[in-house]
Amino acid sequence: MLYPDTVPFDDGLLDVGDGQHIYWMLSGNPEGMPVIILHGGPGSGSSAATRRYFDPQYYLIVQFDQRGCGRSLPHASEPAIDLSHNTTWHIIADIERLRVQLGLERWIVFGNSWGCTLALTYAETHPQRVEGLLLVGVTMTRQSEIDWLYRGLGHFFPEEWACFRAGVPQQDRDGDLVAAYYRLLRDPGPAIHVKAAKDWHEWEAASILIDPRATLSSRWSDPRYLTARARIITHYFHHLAWLDERQILRDIHRLAGIPCTMIQGRLDLEAPLVTAWEVSQAWPEAKLVVVPNAAHSLATAEMAAAIIRMTDELRRNNSR
Repeated sequence: MLYPDTVPFDDGLLDVGDGQHIYWMLSGNPEGMPVIILHGGPGSGSSAATRRYFDPQYYLIVQFDQRGCGRSLPHASEPAIDLSHNTTWHIIADIERLRVQLGLERWIVFGNSWGCTLALTYAETHPQRVEGLLLVGVTMTRQSEIDWLYRGLGHFFPEEWACFRAGVPQQDRDGDLVAAYYRLLRDPGPAIHVKAAKDWHEWEAASILIDPRATLSSRWSDPRYLTARARIITHYFHHLAWLDERQILRDIHRLAGIPCTMIQGRLDLEAPLVTAWEVSQAWPEAKLVVVPNAAHSLATAEMAAAIIRMTDELRRNNSR
């Protein structure tokens, strides 16, 4: 059962340089164990639902909207926005600025989907600041994972993938579809970039909705949200998140001694189990929990229950 939603007791905009201001909010117990939630996408923005996995009587829950999305400024839906200052390494620096701004020494880092890539990279960069890692729907944003999402997965959804492929110019259909959509989404004409954002999300919805219990966020009906999210995703995936293919696994030794639990749906097509399994093989200290009948959505009963068991167990262990 989810914890009751709590209204944030503090929020603000943090100037992180480069003309960027990230929106942050705090909820739960002001004196509690700090946990920072790294949202997915990239570009999905924070959600109230995610904080309901944490006991608000125990945790100080920190959320922020990554550059270009949510209530951070400037917003990536603006046609002239420059994304050159929106990279994985900029966000890693933003997380540290936020930690210092809030006066926190260490915190638990929770990541979901793309947020797992960010959590692992942040932890490998600043291991001394991480009390523990909680990861759900594990990704490392490697070329192999991107190729799976935008080509290999088409074997399961041939009709939807044909529509996705038809959304780019004829000459690009047998090439790099991420690069093709990246170009379309940078086009200043609304008729082009709004359609590209819609086509991009219709393809993503196909794999999300393979679980009949999953639902799409109400934000998916907002063209501004879809445009920003698709622009940020294609920007990151086109540049392979500015990470080497094996960087996270290569540097996993830096996480020695940090508690970690990974929760993975066995039927997750967006973030297949093999990625979490590879992390567990490279990092035997990390605990891998496989949820048999779950896919990528956190909102299903099985995934929600597994996540809450994880956060409650961490609470009990730290309370002893």
